[in-house]
Amino acid sequence: MSTQVIPDYTALARDIKHWARELGFAEAGISGVTLEQDEQHLNRWLEDGYHGEMDYMARHGSKRSRPDELEPGTQRVISVRMDYLPPGTQHAWDVLQDAEAGYVARYALGRDYHKLMRNRLQKLADRIRGAIGDFGYRAYVDSAPVLEKALARNAGLGWIGKHTVLINRLAGSYFFLGELYTNLPLPVDEAATAHCGSCRKCIDICPTQAIVGPYRLDARRCISYLTIELKGSIPEELRAPMGNRIFGCDDCQLICPWNKFAQDTSEPDFAPRHSLDGAKLVELFDWSEEEFLRRTEGMAIRRTGYEGWLRNIAVALGNAPSSEGVRAALLKRAEHSSAIVREHVAWALERHRQVP
Repeated sequence: MSTQVIPDYTALARDIKHWARELGFAEAGISGVTLEQDEQHLNRWLEDGYHGEMDYMARHGSKRSRPDELEPGTQRVISVRMDYLPPGTQHAWDVLQDAEAGYVARYALGRDYHKLMRNRLQKLADRIRGAIGDFGYRAYVDSAPVLEKALARNAGLGWIGKHTVLINRLAGSYFFLGELYTNLPLPVDEAATAHCGSCRKCIDICPTQAIVGPYRLDARRCISYLTIELKGSIPEELRAPMGNRIFGCDDCQLICPWNKFAQDTSEPDFAPRHSLDGAKLVELFDWSEEEFLRRTEGMAIRRTGYEGWLRNIAVALGNAPSSEGVRAALLKRAEHSSAIVREHVAWALERHRQVP
C-alpha cells in the first residue's frame, strides 16, 4: 500500500522563484485569489464606460476578478515579470522631440512577448511537475480575462501606480507580466505597498489627459487605446495631442521617478527591429501592405493592422513640420481605398494648408 507524499510547499515556492529567474524572468511571486476590492474598482470603471470599444473587458463577467471561476480549482497564482527595455535604443525623449520620426512604445520594438513568455511559463510548469508530479495549472499572458496587475501586486511584484501601471521599487515599470494559475496550496507572498505619495507627474504629462484622476484611466482618451485598440476614426480633438506617437505611448512611464531604477532587458528578442526606435514617418508611411506584414511578423505592432498603421502615421504627419516631403507623402495616400485612411490624410493635409 503506497502513501502519497505531500510536498514541502514552502521549499517548492522557493524553488519556483529560483527556476523562474533561471528561465529569464526577473522575478516571481505567489498570491491568493481574493480580489474583492479590485473587482469593485473594475466594475466602476466599466460602468463609467472608460473601456471604450474594448467590449471584451465586460464580456467575461466576474471571471476576470475571480481566478477560480476562470480556472476551477485555482488556489494560488504565480505571477512573473520580465524586463523589456532594450539597451542601446534611441532615447525615448529624443524620438518624441523629433516630430519627423515615429514614436513606438518601447515594449513593441522587438518580438511580441506573448508567445515568448507563455513558452517560459510552460517550462516553469514542467519544472514543477518534474519535482512533484502532475498538478493543475494554466498559463496566461494577456490571453484571458485576468487582473494581472492586481495579482502581481498581491504577489509582491509592485504596486499599481496612479497611471494604473505596475511599479516595482527596484525596477521601475518597464516589464511584462504573466501568470500561472495553479491548484497548489503554496504559501503566499506579502502584497506590495504603494509608494507614489503626492506625486502626480504621470497625470500632468499625459498628452490627452487620459488619466482623469489617481488610479482612474479613461481608455477612450489613452493614446495606446487610440493607436491600437480603436478600429475606427480617432476623435479629431485628440489627434493634435498625439504628436508623433504612432503605436502606444510611454509618457506616463518616462516621467515616473521610479523608472530611474528601470532595468535593461537581457532578452535579445526584444531588441528593436527595422530601426523602429526612431524611424522617419515618411519612410514608414511608404510601406506597402505586403511590406508591413513582412516587417511586423512576430511583433505586437501587427495588432493595429495596416489600415490602423496608415491612420496613425497620417495623424503624426499632420503634426509634423510642414515640408514638401511630408505633403507629397500624404498626397500619395489621399485616394487610398480605405475611408478611414482617406479621412485622416485629409485632416493632415488641411493642417499643412493652414501653415503660412
